[in-house]
Amino acid sequence: MKKIALDTPAILVDLDVVEANIAKFQNYCDSHGLKVRPHIKTHKLPRLAHYQIKQGAIGITCQKISEAETMISQGGIEDVLITYNILGEAKTKRLRALSEKVRLSVVADNATVIEGLSKAFADAPAPLPVLVECNTGADRCGVATPEIAAELAQRIDTLPGLKFLGLMTYPPTGKLPEVAKWLAEARDLITVKGLSVEVISSGGSPDMWQAHEMPLATEYRIGTYAYNDRSLVNRGVCTWDDCALTVLATVISVPSKHHAVIDAGSKVLTSDLLGLTGHGHVLSRDDLMIDQLSEEHGRITSQQDINLKVGDQLRIVPNHACVVANMLDHVELVRSETHLESTSVIARGQVW
Repeated sequence: MKKIALDTPAILVDLDVVEANIAKFQNYCDSHGLKVRPHIKTHKLPRLAHYQIKQGAIGITCQKISEAETMISQGGIEDVLITYNILGEAKTKRLRALSEKVRLSVVADNATVIEGLSKAFADAPAPLPVLVECNTGADRCGVATPEIAAELAQRIDTLPGLKFLGLMTYPPTGKLPEVAKWLAEARDLITVKGLSVEVISSGGSPDMWQAHEMPLATEYRIGTYAYNDRSLVNRGVCTWDDCALTVLATVISVPSKHHAVIDAGSKVLTSDLLGLTGHGHVLSRDDLMIDQLSEEHGRITSQQDINLKVGDQLRIVPNHACVVANMLDHVELVRSETHLESTSVIARGQVW
């Protein structure tokens, strides 16, 4: 590969690949009548969120209030779903202010959260739409059964300042029939009580090309697809050519014929394994393994001659692009091997 004149370690984002990834999935969803609501925690860049909306996305998904505040501060974003239990008066006050700037909806999976939301929105000009988060097998947040989902939906409907909007889940990979059965049962229990389930929000990049196999969903939340990463290549979701985010690193030491050290450690590549062996894939060098990280060093090994020298540059596809995008203040925008500009990751570190 052509050497790129950048100080390293650096995070490169190839806009040609990003734009192709976004357009490809948007076209897929359009062909199946499914709305796209991309999760911006992957890229944290307003310019890419605007591109996603321009291609046809109905709005964005954020995980934290501060992410949403930062993204809408740049303008052009009008619809935000926050998929996180929001707890505490300080946060609900900020949420109320946010609702005056954009179409806002949130999720909840317990009575404490919805009672706090109701207190903040009781005198609001319009009720806050709330989706019940459902645990359909991923065992993160979410109510445990369809019966509890129906009970919480009814409770939302009775509280001042709130409007029950629908159901939301982050489904377990490869379990779409089971997810559909769970959500259908919850929907039926809710509608028999006279409530409307306007939205069923599903998501997940690992099952992105099977999204149409869960036809109950009205929208699909997806994040990693914009960049892709080694975990998705490993699952067969994409190829190395579809990976828009890479880490550019420099070889700083070659202590032996079987190992070398690069200037990217856990503070850049992260320690996420996602079930994989090693800490990323070195493009064009399938024989190399990044087998060990310290904070500022990455060790690369090979069973044969390492064939690297001090000063060589390597481009690495990380295991998990979303976390890597949050590690540095800036990413370097490129098209192929042409560097365009450095841009701030403005929603980086927004965890409140």
